[in-house]
Amino acid sequence: MFQTNEYFDGKVKSIAFQTTEGRATIGVMAEGEYEFGTTTVEYMTVISGEMNVLLPGEKEWKTYKEFETFVVPKDAKFKVRLSGDTAYRCLYK
Repeated sequence: MFQTNEYFDGKVKSIAFQTTEGRATIGVMAEGEYEFGTTTVEYMTVISGEMNVLLPGEKEWKTYKEFETFVVPKDAKFKVRLSGDTAYRCLYK
């Protein structure tokens, strides 16, 4: 069944589900800046809007737009900065 998640006082919400590729979430983030930690490798795909991302070990933010994917390694922290509401899909491997 589905599992709902809520973070940062409700500014980030997601629904977890199982895919043929593994566990995934579909979610939305409100405008703002957030830091997340990983326990698996995460494949994040922007569905709507755009996401500025600071990946582990990087010094410069990179912008990802609709249907672009970035990969975050296991056991790492990364930051996202949003100028508006943004939807995403995260696949956990």
